[in-house]
Amino acid sequence: VRAEADVIVDTSDLSGRQLRERLTSTLSTPSDLEGITLQLVSFAYKHGIPLEADVVFDVRFMDNPFYSDELRPLNGLNAAVRDFVLNQPLTPRFLEDVQHLLELTLPGYESEGRSRLTVAFGCTGGQHRSIAIAEEVAARWRAAHDEPVTVWHRELERS
Repeated sequence: VRAEADVIVDTSDLSGRQLRERLTSTLSTPSDLEGITLQLVSFAYKHGIPLEADVVFDVRFMDNPFYSDELRPLNGLNAAVRDFVLNQPLTPRFLEDVQHLLELTLPGYESEGRSRLTVAFGCTGGQHRSIAIAEEVAARWRAAHDEPVTVWHRELERS
């Protein structure tokens, strides 16, 4: 197999992210590599910061829906939780600042050859605030830019 291979990748010292980047750059055509993919991840600090995160935002400064008996069993994909999180006084400014920071830095990451930037949003349990914020950042990014964005809610997979 090795003799027939067009490309050989030594994975001995590569992290998962480095391997993914190497495979993407090796197997993609030049047109596939144009632009940068924004990947948003929501997570719980109690389970640790995602290893693949390039930028991390802590949203524990927001009021926690967990302390509402009505909202506790729901998650940030639910409209009531989303409204609770997005209608807090600091949330609009936070969302604007995140958008501006991404608009400022993404071209720099892209010029460094990055094909993906992973931005993580963390809260205590990863069920309410971080999910609602990641979804809202994604919606705003999609509305303002013609660039790919994906969202992954790590703790929902734990449930």
